[in-house]
Order: sequence, then C-alpha cells, then structure tokens
Amino acid sequence: MISTAESRYNQWVRDHYRFLLRSAWALTGSRALAEDVVQDCFTSAWRHRDQLRDASLARAWLFQIMRRHALRHLLPQQPLQYSADDPAHDVPAPPSPIDDRLDVVKALARIAPIHREVLVLYYFDDMSTAQMAEALDIAPGTVLSRLARARDALKAALGPAPAASAGVIPLRKASR
Repeated sequence: MISTAESRYNQWVRDHYRFLLRSAWALTGSRALAEDVVQDCFTSAWRHRDQLRDASLARAWLFQIMRRHALRHLLPQQPLQYSADDPAHDVPAPPSPIDDRLDVVKALARIAPIHREVLVLYYFDDMSTAQMAEALDIAPGTVLSRLARARDALKAALGPAPAASAGVIPLRKASR
C-alpha cells in the first residue's frame, strides 16, 4: 500500500491529537486556546518532521513543540486568576464530581506553568518520569523534584485561598 503525505499526516493527527489537546487545555486553561495551540503544533511539526529522528519519540517531540506554542500564546496574556469575589462563588451549590474536577482545573490554573506541566504529563497523560524527562528536556531527577513541588503547590491551591493572594502560587515558599 502506497502511503501519501496526506494520509501519513492524518494518521499522525489521529494518533496524537487527544493527548496534545488534553495537555494544551491543562496548560492554558482554555479549550479554545488549546485547540489553536494544537493546530499550531501540528503545523510546525509537520513542516519540520525531518527533525524527528526516532518515530518512537514522536509524542515527546510533539509535546515539546506544543508546550512552546502554548507558552507563546500565554505570554501576552495575564495568568488565569480566580478570586473569592467572583459572583459565581456567591451562590453555594451542592458539591458534585464535576465540581471537584472543576476545582482541580481551577487549582491547576493557579499554580506556576512549570508545575502544571509535570502534573498534566504525569496524572493526565500517564507518562513515566523517563518520558517526561525526554518531553521536557530535563533530567529524570529534576522531573521528580518538580513533581514533589507541584503536588505541594496544587495542595496549597486546593486549600482555602489566603485573602491577600488570589493569583498564581509561587514556585517556592517565602523565607521568613
């Protein structure tokens, strides 16, 4: 069977689209922005597909490209912030599993992107630390330390929000 460039591209999109969309959505906090990021990722990746030396590393390679595009889309904008003064918080509603998931998404949006991406890759995309190290171009030990810090930041973001700070959770705890 002869494979055309279009059919190879379509197969590539089928194989990796959901993974990239989930990751981009978690990194950006917006489905619409995530879709734009993934489209940009595939466009760039296909244009430079000759740079992919090992097809088994396509997922990690695509994630690196998607991550760069996500950061480019986020740079001109302010980080997502959620405030207790938001009118949506005025009316208490009974908790539901969907509310719990939305709380996690909101908390992810409040932590630093460097922490958000390791949590997304590990918990949402089931990547091993070795695969994450390859995708992020860092050492496996760095992945583990980022995961530990990211879990702490997420735990703080899920807890009651301090009145003084409704913004992004800092990378490190402030020294006293």
